[in-house]
Order: sequence, then C-alpha cells, then structure tokens
Amino acid sequence: MTETTATTIPGYKAGTWTIDPTHSEVGFSIRHIMISKVKGTFDTFAATFVTGENPLDSVVTASADVASINTNEANRDGHLRTGDFFEAETYPTIDFVSTGVREVKGEFLVDGNLTIKGVTKPVTFDFEFGGFGTDPYGNYKAGATAKTEITRADFGLNYNAALETGGFLLGEKVTITIELQAVLNQA
Repeated sequence: MTETTATTIPGYKAGTWTIDPTHSEVGFSIRHIMISKVKGTFDTFAATFVTGENPLDSVVTASADVASINTNEANRDGHLRTGDFFEAETYPTIDFVSTGVREVKGEFLVDGNLTIKGVTKPVTFDFEFGGFGTDPYGNYKAGATAKTEITRADFGLNYNAALETGGFLLGEKVTITIELQAVLNQA
C-alpha cells in the first residue's frame, strides 16, 4: 500500500480549517414506530480540522449545541432537550475529538471520542472527501461527508415507549451524518 501524502490527494493543503456553518449540516436519523425514520439537525455547531502534511496526521474537534436540536416539530424538540433524552441544561453540547485517521482500502476513517450527555465512547466516522476549491470570494474550501452509527443507549439515551401493535416507538441505532464545507484559515 502506498502512503497517503498531501501530494497524492489533488488540492489537499495542510493547515487549520474551520467549518463553514452556512454550507454544512450536522444531522441524525432514527427509526420511528418501526416503520420509518425521523431526521433532525443541530442548527448550531462548530468544528476545526488541523490537517498535517500527511493527511493521516490530521486532527478534528467538533461540538454541537444540544439546545439547537431541530426535527421540525417544536413539541418533540422540547422533549428531546429534557432529561428523558439529552438533558440540555446539564449537558449543553455534544462533543467529538479525534484520536486518529486511518486509510482502509482507499477510504478514510476518523476515529475519536464522542461525548453525549456526559458519556464518552469511541466512534469511527466514515469520511468521504468531496474535493477542494476556491469560492467566489477567494476562500480555499474543502468538502466532505462524515457518517457513523451509534447505539443511543450507550450514551444514556434510554427513553422509549412500547407500541400497542408490538415493538417500540424508537429504534436503538442512530445514524449521524455531517455534510461539511470547511475554509482554510489564511495567515
């Protein structure tokens, strides 16, 4: 296997990148009443990427404001902020800190620690580069999609309700998908 370096990824640049929240989204989906998926977003979030000369030496830190949860249903969003779920007043952010970047069969994986509701667990995001380019204002940008799946009970998100027809209101698995665009900080 050849080593991945900055020169093997077209447009790659080492440096510090900041997520562009107007062109990014932190989303999630969960099975609902066993027949469909409900999706939501966190509307307030931040992330920094420090890319090394070798992309595998890169570091990611990110957080999402729990109170900014948005499932397009105000009553549900309010319930999600309570102790039944995220307990937003006590645990105001969801945080991720990378512990390493790996390349497996040409795909990038970002390992790290995810903290939700005061519980920290290791997770791995599948990381798909979208590419690099300059916007109309001269900002150098990178685009990517990052995705992982967690078991919500692992993070103390245990609320559920039995259905009259059998099964439960909420699925156990939550898919987290981040569509991101980041800008290279200019010195």
